[in-house]
Amino acid sequence: MSQPTNQSWGGRFSEPTDAFVERFTASVNFDQRLAHHDIRGSIAHATMLAGVGVLSGDERDAIIAGLEEIDQEIAEGRFVWSAKLEDVHMNIEARLTEKIGITGKKLHTGRSRNDQVATDIRLYLRDAIDAVDSELLRLRTGLIELADREAATIMPGFTHLQTAQPVTFGHHLLAWHEMLARDQERLRDCRKRVNVLPLGAAALAGTTYPIDRHVTAELLGFERPAENSLDAVSDRDFAIEFTAFASLLLMHLSRMSEELVLWTSAQFAFIDLPDRFCTGSSIMPQKKNPDVPELVRGKTGRVYGHLMGLLTLMKSQPLAYNKDNQEDKEPLFDTLDTVQGCLKAFADMVPAIEAKADNMYEAARRGFSTATDLADYLVRKGVAFRDAHEIVGQSVAYGIDQKKDLSEMSLDELRQFSETIGEDVFEVLTLEGSVAARNHIGGTAPDQVRAAAQRARDALAQPHGAL
Repeated sequence: MSQPTNQSWGGRFSEPTDAFVERFTASVNFDQRLAHHDIRGSIAHATMLAGVGVLSGDERDAIIAGLEEIDQEIAEGRFVWSAKLEDVHMNIEARLTEKIGITGKKLHTGRSRNDQVATDIRLYLRDAIDAVDSELLRLRTGLIELADREAATIMPGFTHLQTAQPVTFGHHLLAWHEMLARDQERLRDCRKRVNVLPLGAAALAGTTYPIDRHVTAELLGFERPAENSLDAVSDRDFAIEFTAFASLLLMHLSRMSEELVLWTSAQFAFIDLPDRFCTGSSIMPQKKNPDVPELVRGKTGRVYGHLMGLLTLMKSQPLAYNKDNQEDKEPLFDTLDTVQGCLKAFADMVPAIEAKADNMYEAARRGFSTATDLADYLVRKGVAFRDAHEIVGQSVAYGIDQKKDLSEMSLDELRQFSETIGEDVFEVLTLEGSVAARNHIGGTAPDQVRAAAQRARDALAQPHGAL
């Protein structure tokens, strides 16, 4: 008579699994990070089974005590993982049976690894989302405080990476903050769909045991049980949605990184990053490389790849569970690790950014950034906008030829292009006058930047500011 090949499913098989196939199909090398959440789910499941009379009180207590001991073994690095047992679930169940005997085999009553793993991933991701949320809050707080400090620091605003109009550094930083605020909304919205309980769906059709899924959901802090057993075991939308959030977040961090890299260069010299966030060159002793933002910029492609991988993984799967779904964990885990690392780096680095205000100011002064202010001035004097645009264009051409900014020209020089121009023009040609004139909500006037920073600070202090 043949020997069983695996304690969880070997009864139907007449020969052992090929050694390579055993290694190829095993997931324990990466899904063991779900161990703590697997144990949490099992404790709730055992508690529920005892509540409905499937397990006795003594059996429940033995299972819970054994699982808690195993959790401690894993936390202390004393647990021995085996690829022969395939995954985190069977490794823990086998160890539980070793510790408490046949009662350990009763734990799996009324559930399948299909709903078990779906529950574990949701528990794990829910906790990870809360950690990501905290780092996002820390980064947003740092941005707000830096923006407030730099509310009046003038720099050139750009379109097409060409000098456009003067803005303040604080205003620019709050633009970054707006991106992150949207990201945090998406993250919290994603959490709502993560927080649904699959356990009780069993393999695909539910179970004949008198389980109470609402009790299990309450014990594990889920909002509700999943409505459909087929969907419950096969759904990975929540993992894709988190990775989509992560892709948008990393896109925003990458845009920030690109500007930080530019601004630290000798050609811009707008900011300085502390040495602890930079590295040097093995051959060029003068180098100070902005490695943190460069690496975050590079990791963005990695997360994009995981999003495409997960979408492709799911696109052709029939209902319900398929072995393909084993491939959901590594991209999700790596996305989480990448997001948490990038956010920590930015949350640590951003408050330490030092603005080189004189360089920013000089760059704004050089680029004819008040040209639009001159056009607006002419319009207010009754000149049609298109004519004003032409007049200012001629003035800029003259300035390029004479190597003078508009604010450096004399009144006579300016009046050669339009006699409408008077002494009061210099009030709008200064950088300070230009930014102060944008004095409306969303504008770059220093008072508006400070007010926007305070509104953002107040919003984070509200009850919804933390999960």
